Amino acid sequence: MSIKYELIIYWSDEDQSFVVEVPELAGCMADGETYEQAVANAQQVIKEWIEIARELGRPIPEPRGRLLYA
Repeated sequence: MSIKYELIIYWSDEDQSFVVEVPELAGCMADGETYEQAVANAQQVIKEWIEIARELGRPIPEPRGRLLYA
């Protein structure tokens, strides 16, 4: 499965880890001790998010590509 959702990645001093948010999937986020680990964890969480949404019959947003923030 290819992950095509936008990821927002930042360092959290509070958590002492990289945090990844997936804005198109409500509540979908992950973290990791390294940038690479955080992205890998996000990929797994995205797959799980989609699987659960399917099981519950909820809509799964299509990836929109690059989002622009004001």
